[in-house]
Amino acid sequence: MRDTLKVQGMSCNHCVNSIETSVGNLTGVSSVKVDLGSNEVSVEFDSQKTTLDQIKETIEEQGYDIV
Repeated sequence: MRDTLKVQGMSCNHCVNSIETSVGNLTGVSSVKVDLGSNEVSVEFDSQKTTLDQIKETIEEQGYDIV
């Protein structure tokens, strides 16, 4: 499954690394791509192993807001 989330609060490469690392470490996530210009996070994942809610929660735990 692939989904794109609108995320507020990202402004630098630290933000990119923080989200890509934390979400990328979730079981079932095969790719994470952060686009600072559009404030989007694209995630490809196995919905049998992780849920979109778990991905959103992980991003919010890093201090960012899902729009």
